[in-house]
Amino acid sequence: MKILFVTSPSSAHASRWIAQLGGLGWDLHLFSCPDVGDVDSNLKNITVYHSLYGKQRSHDRSVKLRGIPVVFPRASRHIAYVGRAAMGMYWPDYRLHQLGRLIKKLRPDIIHSMEIQAGGYLVSEVKKRSKGEFPPWIVTNWGSDIYLFGRLASHVEKIKEVLAACDYYSCECHRDVQLAKQLGLKGEVLPVLPNTGGFNLEHVAKLRRPGPPSARRLILLKGYQGWAGRALVGLRAIALAADALKGYRVGIYLAGDDVKIAAELVSQTTGIPIDIIPFVSHDEMLRLFGQARVSIGLSISDAISTALLESMAMSAFPIQSCTACADEWITDGETGMIVPPEDPEIIAQAIRSAVTDDALVKRAAGVNEQVVRERLDERIIRPQVIVMYEKIVAEARSRAGNINKEVSHL
Repeated sequence: MKILFVTSPSSAHASRWIAQLGGLGWDLHLFSCPDVGDVDSNLKNITVYHSLYGKQRSHDRSVKLRGIPVVFPRASRHIAYVGRAAMGMYWPDYRLHQLGRLIKKLRPDIIHSMEIQAGGYLVSEVKKRSKGEFPPWIVTNWGSDIYLFGRLASHVEKIKEVLAACDYYSCECHRDVQLAKQLGLKGEVLPVLPNTGGFNLEHVAKLRRPGPPSARRLILLKGYQGWAGRALVGLRAIALAADALKGYRVGIYLAGDDVKIAAELVSQTTGIPIDIIPFVSHDEMLRLFGQARVSIGLSISDAISTALLESMAMSAFPIQSCTACADEWITDGETGMIVPPEDPEIIAQAIRSAVTDDALVKRAAGVNEQVVRERLDERIIRPQVIVMYEKIVAEARSRAGNINKEVSHL
């Protein structure tokens, strides 16, 4: 089977999904959009197509790079960036042309675009311009692709075009199935599964701190602050709950400069030690979740937050904003807290409950562990993913065979 992914090769989400197809002997290709960034170190046995690319930091040797390499060691990334910018200025549609030409050359059994605003828009335009048959096309909705962008005037018509043109639609929230149908989805809905695939639960268990989660004294806060993330609201809530946090430390991951500044000021005024966690490997991040009593993730838009799933897998008590389909995984007030992303008072109340009620945290960890075993084990998810691709190819071949029979009878 030959699959062409249209996504970012630097995305950890994409690489973890594609890793599920390892060892099958399938012919895997990835067209890089938006044509920048390093190849994620977890991508293996795949061919990645750039226009220009600079020196890669740590890609696996099994990855084949296609495009024009820039060989100047120190400035290669900068030169590649300038080259791509120049092509975009003088030839705005150069990536559309490159993708269209690649599809004709590869003739993949399936095209799978990940993230509607990047890969989805690109494939939609290529399909619109193509002549003749087009391979079966899966569109995967990531994060805010529909939930937020589907409400913006500058995006809604493009999203409708994608959903009308795709053959198959995948997402990780039942909420987003309904939203896609409201926006005109005509293709088949695939099984609702986490966009990062499943977890190796045996490996995960080795990273979890032994003992009850109620004995832990670390609170983790996702540090995103911007058009969607609301880490500053989380910091305000921590300050409001400071009297209940004596003996606790706060760790903030993925923090930008504004969050780092705010964290230092909150630490000074409350006396709570706050650590800014640098970029670490996925295993190291899981290990931190396995040391945390509470995990806080706040944003005005998301699908299933991967951090929510990781906190559940590592027995950390999740406090998650109500915009992230958390209600499809946890029960508010029992196995986690679902909060409005911009109300520090309510979030502070949730933090207080999570750090003072040992029985709540213990019960939640037990229930969440069972949910993870039933819904997040890679041994359950991976076979579903493989069957999904095989079914799509079988359907396409069956249709082609029927068409050939009809033509032969004319």
